[in-house]
Amino acid sequence: MSSAHPPVALAPGAPHDPSDVSGVTPEGAAWLASAGPYPRSALAHWQSRPTSPVVLPCGSAFDVVNVPAIFGRRMLDRLWDEGPGSGPVAAHRGRMLLFTAPGTAQRLPSLLEWEEWGPAVPPLLCHGSGDAVTVPAPTPGIVTRPDQHLESRWVVAPDTRRPWLPGPEVLLWACVRAARTQVRISIFPSADQDAKVYDVSRRR
Repeated sequence: MSSAHPPVALAPGAPHDPSDVSGVTPEGAAWLASAGPYPRSALAHWQSRPTSPVVLPCGSAFDVVNVPAIFGRRMLDRLWDEGPGSGPVAAHRGRMLLFTAPGTAQRLPSLLEWEEWGPAVPPLLCHGSGDAVTVPAPTPGIVTRPDQHLESRWVVAPDTRRPWLPGPEVLLWACVRAARTQVRISIFPSADQDAKVYDVSRRR
């Protein structure tokens, strides 16, 4: 899939560290905070409680497409291996939250219905104007048990004030690719699958 999307560069002075699955830069935190009516309050909250998740409204800075974890991982792999990359992505309570361009939540369901993929594509929860989502903290907390970091974490972290966000057509493409490949993928994912880090410097 060729990409005509504008490049998204890493924030100056914030190189991507593969050992850090959080990776939220101050610029990325500012972008997240801009989604709410009181950005300064959101930033002050994170400064005082940097390991605390926060609820942010959708529809202005971003929409969110909320998918089951395994199918979301397949979508993300298609976006990075064959497509233009992705916007920020979070894992939260067994789901994948794909941050998308505003308006995606309204258009994507009708595009999927038109494609008639049926059960091959699991039900997607599309959060747009009037909805809100819980996003992981910018700074990872202390892990006290092996599975704790999987509860809520950034998979592709916000790193700029103006991240590129996929629209409904790109998400439709990723859903179709994931649905086509799922029969060729083992139902037993590899042990390190959830630990995969996407190099944001490759985003096109």
